[in-house]
Amino acid sequence: MQKILPVAQKNGLLLACVALVCASLSAGVYFLTKDRIDEQVALQKTALLAQVVPQTYYDNHLLATCQKPSGIFAQNPYITEICRAEKNGKITAYAFETIAPNGYAGPIHLIVGLTPKGEVLGVRVTEHNETPGLGDKIELKHSNWILTFAHKFLQKDRLSHWAVKKDGGEFDQFTGATITPRIVVNQVKVASLSLLENLKSLKQGEKNASF
Repeated sequence: MQKILPVAQKNGLLLACVALVCASLSAGVYFLTKDRIDEQVALQKTALLAQVVPQTYYDNHLLATCQKPSGIFAQNPYITEICRAEKNGKITAYAFETIAPNGYAGPIHLIVGLTPKGEVLGVRVTEHNETPGLGDKIELKHSNWILTFAHKFLQKDRLSHWAVKKDGGEFDQFTGATITPRIVVNQVKVASLSLLENLKSLKQGEKNASF
């Protein structure tokens, strides 16, 4: 037992040294690549924002305005992040992220461009687990269906149009996959209406009404 103990200690020390070296290498690689990764993520998100809010709508740094909701918007269960498009110092549109929790195969993450007057400028799906070949047609790379949201208005007296055709609305459903487009249409509708209501409250000067 006395002979085995020193060997065990030596092996333990060797393993600790190997672990320390590996951790140091991993940390070094992380710090060397972090800035590059962050830059790529920022570029991708900037391009995505430009798809839902046309660049003619803003002259500010749209990505720099993106933040988690605070104030009155923090109470909004549909908005996870919001960005402000401004031109000549005036807000012309918003880009916000929202999550439909009840997709056919899990949550569906969306980004929506919306004007203060209720015009949807664009919608894109950023993450989902819908069935390949069926529900994944909500992605632009699989079909143009998501483009049908562009320039649709949210008007309280015309909300019945915000549904798939099977439910009496004006949005197409997919053959064999009605649930997914129904969920996306409804999420864009309720999230956009919720944002517009918060904007209305913001204009009325409610306390703590801020981003």
